[in-house]
Amino acid sequence: MNYYVYMLKSLGKKSVTYVGYTNNLKKRIDLHNTSKGAKFTRGRKWKLIYMEKLNTKKEAISREYYIKNNRNIRNKIKNENFNFTTL
Repeated sequence: MNYYVYMLKSLGKKSVTYVGYTNNLKKRIDLHNTSKGAKFTRGRKWKLIYMEKLNTKKEAISREYYIKNNRNIRNKIKNENFNFTTL
């Protein structure tokens, strides 16, 4: 089974980002946009700005943690819009 690490950017005046992982990317983004996803994402509309496909859940969790905790990478993705490529 494949897993995805993804970054969302909020659509609004003040944009914020959210990083997560899932095995069903479309369903997960739909949940975020209908306020049924993570508590942090409720009440906002989101746009997918980055995704990375990984082979195992362990790899996905590790990569998500790395991106979440590395402000330089998050800002680079946010500001340059990698257009769904890996780093």
